[in-house]
Amino acid sequence: MSANLNYEEEVLSEAQNRRTTVEFITIVNDLWYDKSIELVLFKNPLVDKRASEVLNLINYAKEFVSKPITIKDALDIAKAIQQIDLPSSKLDIGKLAYECYLQPKKCKDKVAFVQHKLKDAKTYKNIEPKDVVLYGFGRIGRLLARELMTKMGKGSQLRLRAIVTRGPINETVLEKRASLLSVDSVHRDFLGTVQTDPENNALIINGTTVFMISANNPEEIDYTKYGIKDALIIDNTGAFRDKEALSRHLKATGASKVLITAPAKGIPNIVHGVNHKQYNPDKVAIFSAASCTTNAITPVLKVLEDNFGIKKGHLETIHAYTNDQNLVDNMHSKYRRGRAAALNMVITETGAGAAVAKAIPALEGKLTSNAIRVPVPNGSLAILNLQLNTMVSKERVNAIIKKYALEGDLVEQIKYSLDNELVSSDIIGTTAPAIFDSKATITDKETIVIYVWYDNEYGYSHQVIRLAKHIAKVRRFTYY
Repeated sequence: MSANLNYEEEVLSEAQNRRTTVEFITIVNDLWYDKSIELVLFKNPLVDKRASEVLNLINYAKEFVSKPITIKDALDIAKAIQQIDLPSSKLDIGKLAYECYLQPKKCKDKVAFVQHKLKDAKTYKNIEPKDVVLYGFGRIGRLLARELMTKMGKGSQLRLRAIVTRGPINETVLEKRASLLSVDSVHRDFLGTVQTDPENNALIINGTTVFMISANNPEEIDYTKYGIKDALIIDNTGAFRDKEALSRHLKATGASKVLITAPAKGIPNIVHGVNHKQYNPDKVAIFSAASCTTNAITPVLKVLEDNFGIKKGHLETIHAYTNDQNLVDNMHSKYRRGRAAALNMVITETGAGAAVAKAIPALEGKLTSNAIRVPVPNGSLAILNLQLNTMVSKERVNAIIKKYALEGDLVEQIKYSLDNELVSSDIIGTTAPAIFDSKATITDKETIVIYVWYDNEYGYSHQVIRLAKHIAKVRRFTYY
């Protein structure tokens, strides 16, 4: 009988939790669409989430900070944020709830507490939105389009205005482009609407016109004909890989900045969160977002270098196959990449080890690297075997990484995983470029082996967008 009563209590408690969660979700979406205030929970997006997804994130938050944070705590903080006059912002409600738990006396008045924590928002200046053009529409281009349109809100930051591709643009081509944007075999359905406008050679994404422009040479385009001015061109074609070639974009009428989604020569290679502040967008016109692997390993390597010092090491990346490989055995400029991608593990090279030194000069010449392409379409893993300058334990290494994942300049870059059985499909859709597998860390005196997972498409795309916001100077007030 008592067991049955407990069960009934559990059902009622869960129903109340879900009712509270629905109220919380309503506030999250109202803040976003009405005030351009985006709430996240320890970097995890909350906009347009279902109740079960939010409750799972609450459970992660509770375990992550080892404190009994509840959905009611998150709701109370969200209600307080509603009552405060704030500029366009991105606020980590998990961090606020955690700090509230640590300071219960100060947090009795939630509005006053949150107002104090967000006091720096008063000095934040209004930002001018920036027109964006995607030059290319492949795997990264389409993910960028999805994210830019999903997070459009009131259009106060980056505005996707056009997409440039080669070849003719007609009704059939538009339909195919729309289909590829709407449905993805890896990242599933786009949670929005995509329609075609053949009369204007455009896609209508979430009710907003995005022009499709055909061009063989970037310098020939006049973006102002489409009402686009002072645009940031995000080149995701991989066709232009040095300063001279990328400068061609700046000859186009209406373009002012260029960002390439690949490593490039002669221009700053940036890992956002690590070295982006070293380059002033007012003085630099062309930027590189480096590679997905470089973005995955550099944040973690910075933490280790800053805290322990790195003597030397080797990076091995177990990488999903890419469009550069063959579907079946065929001719290729590289012997092994010519073999069927979905049937073979393929040893290949990666420049990520050397590229890290561009963001962390102290690691120049200290890292070797190699790669193995494996038969999965997305989701990769970097294994770092390092010799440190001091003896460490697994507990100490994990504690340091966790601290940086919770606070500081790398909270967007490092996700600290508590999962006992993390596999590659689990990390698909993660916005952080580096997912630190805390359960897999190995230490032996000065030697450590750590495992860093990364969604080589989605996580990297978010790094590109973070860097794009820095270049466009549309970074909002943030509280992490």
